[in-house]
Amino acid sequence: MKKIEGSPKNLRQLLQNTKYSIHYYQREYMWQRKHIEELIDDLTSEFLDYYKPGDTRPAVADYGTYFMGSIILAGRENAIIDGQQRLSSLTLLLMYLNNRLKAAGQSYNMIETMIFSESFGTKSFNINVDDRQECMEAIFNNVDFDVTGAGESVCNLYGRYQDIQEVFPEDISDDLLLHFCDWLAEKVFFIEIVATTEQDAHKIFVTMNDRGLSLTSTEMLKGYLLSEIKSDSVREKMNNLWKDKILLLKRDDDKGDEVFIKVWLRAHYAETIRENRAKAKNKDFDIISGSFHKWVRDEREKLGLNSSDDYELFIKKFAKFADVYELIRKAEAVFSEETKYVYYNARVNFTLQPQLLLAPICYEDPWPVITEKINLTARFIDLLIISRVINYRSVNYSTIKNFVFNVTKDIRMTDIPALKSKLQQQYINLAFVSETALYNWGLNSFTKKYIKHFLARVTGYIEEQTGVASNYCNYMNTQTKNPFEIEHIIADHYEWFTSEYSDQDDFRRWRNSVGALLLLHKSINASLNDAGYEYKLKKYCSNEGNIYTESLGDSAYQNHPQFKKFIADHNLGFRAYAKFGKTEITERTAVLVELTKLIWNDEMFR
Repeated sequence: MKKIEGSPKNLRQLLQNTKYSIHYYQREYMWQRKHIEELIDDLTSEFLDYYKPGDTRPAVADYGTYFMGSIILAGRENAIIDGQQRLSSLTLLLMYLNNRLKAAGQSYNMIETMIFSESFGTKSFNINVDDRQECMEAIFNNVDFDVTGAGESVCNLYGRYQDIQEVFPEDISDDLLLHFCDWLAEKVFFIEIVATTEQDAHKIFVTMNDRGLSLTSTEMLKGYLLSEIKSDSVREKMNNLWKDKILLLKRDDDKGDEVFIKVWLRAHYAETIRENRAKAKNKDFDIISGSFHKWVRDEREKLGLNSSDDYELFIKKFAKFADVYELIRKAEAVFSEETKYVYYNARVNFTLQPQLLLAPICYEDPWPVITEKINLTARFIDLLIISRVINYRSVNYSTIKNFVFNVTKDIRMTDIPALKSKLQQQYINLAFVSETALYNWGLNSFTKKYIKHFLARVTGYIEEQTGVASNYCNYMNTQTKNPFEIEHIIADHYEWFTSEYSDQDDFRRWRNSVGALLLLHKSINASLNDAGYEYKLKKYCSNEGNIYTESLGDSAYQNHPQFKKFIADHNLGFRAYAKFGKTEITERTAVLVELTKLIWNDEMFR
C-alpha cells in the first residue's frame, strides 16, 4: 500500500472549490427522512448549545466543534469511497441555507463555492455526478423538479431536500442564519483520509470495517447481552435468534437494526429527555441516539437486567418487538384497510410513529391485541397531525419529539381499556380542530403536503361512503407518470377579479383557502392553468375528475344517487356553483368543517 494521508478538515476546507467524483459502481444516494432528521437535529442542537442571545458573528469563532467522522478519498479524481451520504446531505443543507439567505435578502460569501465551482468558464457541482445535475440545479435554484422516471439517487436527493425544508427548526431564524453558516462551515470537522490509488482506498475502507474500529452499537450490544448469559446452550440459541432478527431488520436498510433498537429502547425504557433549552444535558432519549449499547449497560438495573435469565428474556423481547416493528414498517409502506391509519401517517412522513406504536404493546400480548393497540395509537397520531397542521403548528421531529416522548411514557405497556382512556384524554388535550382554524387554513410551502393529504382523505372518504373504493393511495402517489396535484379553482389572475378582492394579498389569501382547492391529475391541472371557472367546471365534471371535483357541478347530483343520500344523511351543504368567489369558498369550507368532524373524531377511544 502506498502513502496514506489523514488530516482534520472542516466542511469549508473539504468542499470549497474542490471537486469530488462518485464512480458508477458506488452505492446510490440512499439516505431517508429519518437520517436527515437526525443530522439536522444533531447539528442545530449543537449550534444552539453554544449560541447565546446577542452573540455577534465573530463570537462563533469561540464555539465548540462537531465531529462528523472520517471520509475516504482515492486518486486524482478525488473519488469518494466512504462519505458520499454525509457529504451529499450536507450539500443539500448548504443549498437550503443559500435559498433561505436569498429569500431573506442576505448572502454568505463562501456558500456557493462550497456547492459548486467554476473551471474554464463552466460551473459544475463540487460533488459531480452527471445524472444528478438537472435535479441539483433545480434544488439550487429553488424550483420544482419532476422526479417521474428518475433514478433512485435523484428521487432521494430531491426528497431529502424537501425534508430539510420541513424539519429545519424555527429556532434558527433568519437573524441567526449567518451565525449558523459560520459554525457549519468552520466548526463541523471530518478526518479526511486520502489514498494514492483507489485500490488502497478500498483496502482502508475494508480494514476500518473489518476490525474492532467498525463494531456497531448493535454488535456491541449483542456481545454484552450474550456475555451475561451463563448457559452455553442458551447463549448459542439466543445468538441465533439475534442474528435471524438482525437479517430481517437489515433486509431493506443496512442501518435498520440500529433504527429499530433506538425506537424500541425509547418506546419501552427511556424515562427522560433533554429539555428544549441551550446547554441542557442529554438524557435517556438523546443518549440512546448514539451509543445505545453503553446506555443499556449503564442502565441495566432500570431495564431489569439482574440475572442470566433477565438477559435471555431481554433478547427474546428484542426478537418479539423486532417482528412487531416489521409489521409496522409493512403497514407504513403498503395500504391495508386493517392498518390504514398507520399508512396515512407515513404518507406525511411522521417518522416518530413507530416509537408511539410500540409503546403500549406488551411482550405477552397476542397478535390480535397488538394489532388493535397499533390501530388505536395510529388513530391518535392521525388526529394529532391534523389538529396541529390545520393550526399551522409543525409536526417535525425536532419540534414535536418532546411531546411525543411524554405521550409514549403515558401509554407505555397499557391494556386496551387503559390505552383507550389515555388516548381519549390526549385527544381532549389537543383541543382538536376548531371551525375557525379551517376557515383560516390555506396553501403555502409548509401546508402543501398536509393539504394534499387532507384533500386526499376527504375525497377518499366521500368515495367510500358512496360505494366507490377509496382512491387515496393514487391521490398521494408521486411516482406515477401523471400524479395528482393540488388544483386552484380560481385562476391566478387578480386582474379578472378586482371587483371582488380588495388587493393582491386579499385575492391570494382567498385563492389559497382550503375551500378553493381540489386534487386533479398533473396533466389536467397544467391544461387548466389559465382557464376561467366556467371552462374548468366542464373538466371537473368529466371522467377526468373525482366525486369531490364533480360536486361543483350539477352532474354529481343528477348521476350519483348514493352521493345525494350521503349528503342527506349527514346534512352536508354540498351544492353546484355557476360561479366561484368568496361566498362559494366560504360555503365549501363549511362543508369541509362537517366532513372533518366525520373523518377525524375520537369514536375509536370510546
